[in-house]
Amino acid sequence: MVDVIVIGGGPAGVTAALRARELGASAVLIEKGQLGGTCTNDGCVPTRALAKAARLMRDSEQFAHYGLIAGSPAVDFARVIARTQQVVYQVHEKKQLIAHLEAANVRTIHGQGGARFVDAQHVAVAGEVIGGDKIILCAGGKPRRLNFPGAEYAVTHSDLWAMQRLPERMVIVGSGATGCQVASIMAAFGVAVTLVDVMPRILPTEDALVSSTMHAEFQKSGITVITGIKGIDAIRKTERLEFIYTKDDQQQTLTTDVVMLSVGWIPDLEPLNLSAAGVQTKGPYVQVDDHLRTTAANIFAAGDITGRMMLVQSADHQGRVAAENAVLGAKRVDENSLVPHGGFTDPEYASVGLTEEAAAKDRAVAVAVVPYTDKDRAIIDDRAVGFCKIVVDRETRQFLGAHVVGEQAVEVIQVAAAIMAGKLRVEDVSALEFAYPTFASILGLASRQIARQLKAIPIERQWREIGQLKLAEWERSTD
Repeated sequence: MVDVIVIGGGPAGVTAALRARELGASAVLIEKGQLGGTCTNDGCVPTRALAKAARLMRDSEQFAHYGLIAGSPAVDFARVIARTQQVVYQVHEKKQLIAHLEAANVRTIHGQGGARFVDAQHVAVAGEVIGGDKIILCAGGKPRRLNFPGAEYAVTHSDLWAMQRLPERMVIVGSGATGCQVASIMAAFGVAVTLVDVMPRILPTEDALVSSTMHAEFQKSGITVITGIKGIDAIRKTERLEFIYTKDDQQQTLTTDVVMLSVGWIPDLEPLNLSAAGVQTKGPYVQVDDHLRTTAANIFAAGDITGRMMLVQSADHQGRVAAENAVLGAKRVDENSLVPHGGFTDPEYASVGLTEEAAAKDRAVAVAVVPYTDKDRAIIDDRAVGFCKIVVDRETRQFLGAHVVGEQAVEVIQVAAAIMAGKLRVEDVSALEFAYPTFASILGLASRQIARQLKAIPIERQWREIGQLKLAEWERSTD
């Protein structure tokens, strides 16, 4: 009998196993396939490698602007895919997960099939039954499929890695993070992309300004965006594929080469035999409380299997929380309140905290939106599309949310997250000496705009009466 059994070898599982050992517990980690999880093997890492190739294509369009003489690059998609796999191997080589776990005295069982509950304290795997005082479920998820006529002709993002040539046309169903990233990448490679969704706007969980801006920029890049469809009627295979859907009570047909579904992420729970352990589900996900405890008192869950925040950074955090609560009997709460995230699209987008709409429901807020055109760095780099939007509590003068579209948005949002974690007020942020010229310093300009609005810094009345005076990047309060 070991102290902790961890099922799943992705970010949540590896973190949980290592944290359990740090706390002095014995641990066994079981992974049915390859360690590293979806992100390393099938998601973030290879997709980001594709995004890098797409970015290089876009950068080549700027050569002439900077006096560089070179022809336009062509895409050898087979070599692009080979590069993504090489990157995956390099990341695995860098992580050395098996060696790391073994060095921490975590017994690892991987590549021999998944674990299956015998009861609440025993799991069967690879021909043996292992007992554990506590068990942490980190079994991840898989792309959600839809049931409609011809659904077998649709692919998911997981099928991209087997493609050896680019399609001429591609329909992507679902405009969340994955759908938008793949749409942006494929459009950069010259594919005629149509992005469709049942929701009224793309990136529906993001701030409305992020959504509308990304929609407009996608259309400028040649992506056809169709929102508010009623549903998919069928996919019919002829010489190509016919994607048939209904919008405004009218049936429409798109001729395409590939239909990719990006409509959600669900766990594969059936092989786990959860009923034998008394673990209940809520919808397709494992039911957990705020301490990540399941309906079985000794079993916890973390990562995608919970259906909470299905992001690597959240899985890592939840794995740590679950391990601490399992080993220490502590009551650490998984708050999920401060999770910076974004997409490597063109332009990038990123967010942390509350949207303006959510923040304004129960408090008075101040909002500032600074366009990238106000930043010298954006002009220097010829990347002037975008904005930084911050939402501030008028009473505390602290950030409630930040939303960025534009160059290095995913990097900029990390600074906003640190500001929020440190509970800095807008006047504190406005006084920070951001390096010049940088994209992150746009947070200083947005903060100074609100600090002036809330009279949090001293300004003479005649200056206030000017109204929306544009702020210089190096402007500082003299108090």
